[in-house]
Amino acid sequence: MTLSPTERVIKGQINTGPWTRLAVDSFIDFTIGPESTPVEAMSRATAMVGMSLPTFLAEVPGADQVCTRVQAVLTELVDITARHKAGRDLVGRVAFDGTHVTVSVGDMDIPLPAPEEEPGLYLVHGIAGKDVGQYAGDHGGRVTWAAVAVRA
Repeated sequence: MTLSPTERVIKGQINTGPWTRLAVDSFIDFTIGPESTPVEAMSRATAMVGMSLPTFLAEVPGADQVCTRVQAVLTELVDITARHKAGRDLVGRVAFDGTHVTVSVGDMDIPLPAPEEEPGLYLVHGIAGKDVGQYAGDHGGRVTWAAVAVRA
């Protein structure tokens, strides 16, 4: 039987060094219900992600600074999405792939506004650079994503 690279990592057949966790627990999904205000949604999202993100980044040099940058991006994307929700719930994912932490939050009922309309996007673009975008979400709107590099 041929095993996939992920299965070989799990079985210990491939030495991945500090990235061993990637095959098992490299993301967190969250849903925030319609009863939450944008401020409450930001607080809940950062609290949920704040419990897991340090574990994902435990072997990354400068993990504290990366966590701070990811939390800032998450806060802004949740705020913007919560004020322009396409559906009842706000959904999100924070995933670590070994080189970036990607924050995805949806679903918005509008295309991604310019930073002049949503000043929080200046911060998001300042942290993620050009690694910011949108795609069609599963709940009738658009999911906004930003990738934060783990190394400067």
